[in-house]
Amino acid sequence: MQSLEFNTLKDLFNYSIDKYKNNNAFAYVDGKSYTYEQLGKETQRVNEILLEAGIGVGAKVALLGQNMPTWPVAYFSAVAFNRVIVPILPDFAEAEVRNVIEHSESTAMFVSQRLAGKVPADIMESLSVVIDLDTLTVLKSKENKRTEITSDPQNGDLAAIIYTSGTTGNSKGVMLSHKNLCSQVYAVNILRPTFDWDVWLSVLPLSHTMESSLSMLLPMTAGASVFYMEKAPTPSLLVQALAKVKPTTMLSVPLIIEKIYRNSILPKFNSSPVMKAVYGTTPGRKLLNKVAGKKLMKTFGGRIRFFGIGGAKLDGDVERFLIESKFPYAIGYGLTETAPLLAGAVGKLVKWQSTGPAMHGVTLRIDNPNPENGEGEIVAKSPSVMMGYYKNPDATEQAFTADGYFRTKDLGIIDKDGRLYIKGRLSNMILGPSGENIYPEEIESVINGHPMVAESVVTQQKGKLVALVHFNPDKLKALEEAKEEAIAAYYEKKEQLMHSFEEKKEQLMHTYEETKDAAVKIFNEKIEQLKREVYEYVNTRVNKFSKISAVKDQPHQFEKTATQKIKRYLYTDKKK
Repeated sequence: MQSLEFNTLKDLFNYSIDKYKNNNAFAYVDGKSYTYEQLGKETQRVNEILLEAGIGVGAKVALLGQNMPTWPVAYFSAVAFNRVIVPILPDFAEAEVRNVIEHSESTAMFVSQRLAGKVPADIMESLSVVIDLDTLTVLKSKENKRTEITSDPQNGDLAAIIYTSGTTGNSKGVMLSHKNLCSQVYAVNILRPTFDWDVWLSVLPLSHTMESSLSMLLPMTAGASVFYMEKAPTPSLLVQALAKVKPTTMLSVPLIIEKIYRNSILPKFNSSPVMKAVYGTTPGRKLLNKVAGKKLMKTFGGRIRFFGIGGAKLDGDVERFLIESKFPYAIGYGLTETAPLLAGAVGKLVKWQSTGPAMHGVTLRIDNPNPENGEGEIVAKSPSVMMGYYKNPDATEQAFTADGYFRTKDLGIIDKDGRLYIKGRLSNMILGPSGENIYPEEIESVINGHPMVAESVVTQQKGKLVALVHFNPDKLKALEEAKEEAIAAYYEKKEQLMHSFEEKKEQLMHTYEETKDAAVKIFNEKIEQLKREVYEYVNTRVNKFSKISAVKDQPHQFEKTATQKIKRYLYTDKKK
């Protein structure tokens, strides 16, 4: 397909519903669906509801809901009629939902039944109209004078305000114009053309820029089909959905594919001494990875031709597996502020640990490069770079260089072929005792390679590097069960003894106390042993500046953003 450059999202919308009216557009895996013609009619109907409620040109329309076929209807009822959509991430807490609606000055809202409880009652009451996202019917509406749409959106007009949930804890409203979003779709279509026979399975939140741009707007340009899951995509439900949909296209974040590799693929390669020995050789590893790749393709439905990975750096071992398995992954780099992609690679353009060259229309530069290794802050110019932060001119000014480049606050290098390599987040970088730059993400990648580790955060405490480690709960299960059984047996026997004769109770109680204490002691000793193993594992694999001084057990999973990046600010001692 020849890539088309649309002037506005209304142009994209009208083109799609006219050219592809009989094609399936958006659907549940086992339920409700819209053709492009139906999408157009439903959007027009909902636009009438908004007009009756007095929601006119430039009005902010909040959208809080999980992925569903009605989500694009709500989105286009705003942006195609010169309103501004304000998507809210489903994982936002009630206070964050309040902040977004109040700060954006939204006067209308779409909300799903599942997430309606996150909207404070007073906020719900203040809105001119609230529409049920599941049914696209009015939940509540004030008596307002009907308005009319008197102008179409223009290329430079504001289309969306997206509030970030980044790893720093500071939520800002990113203003994206019709130009930003349309230029992004155009650039991605040049990188990887989209066809009407393409089928998406959309599992990342549509309220995030990556999914809305690349799994909603992009497929619409070619009249492709997009499927959603009615329930949360647990591993078992996801496998079932993949078998039914057989997608050609999916987007993912590194954490998902890394978990698949470490929990499902790597254990099979380590299942026996012979298998482990074979996998430990380069020819053996390549052969086994190729075999595993065929099985992985089958698991994903057998038709995947584009498995896009973005949102964070991909682990090196996992990427090596993807390359050697011939799995058709693509890699990308960008931010909400850039709608999102700045760099990307597909097929032969993919190179290990690189996020690829700059996208069409994008200029990348490394500011203040280190003279020894070329590392510095990645800055960018692109038609997809945001208009600024909503009602935050100071933050907007700080986000750009004097010559108009957007500051990504990411550190990286660009090689002689123009490929971008991400080193880490500028705000995460730790300055070593001798002034060396230490990137915690690189140490975490090593730690996460340990078979007993699920995830980790490296931080600086009292001038020393400390690793916070969440051990794999599945692999600790046997230890936990043994401990719990011993404790349960203790309480059961204790209860029995309470009804036993008094003279022997103390003696027997002492015996069972010892049994319980021994079980807890064994478990705790195993955890300490694991911590020592991880300590040695890491420090034999990193340079002297990156060696950790301690490993601390993190009993619960780290809190994450919508794209599954750890909210580092919750676990570090760094000053905001």
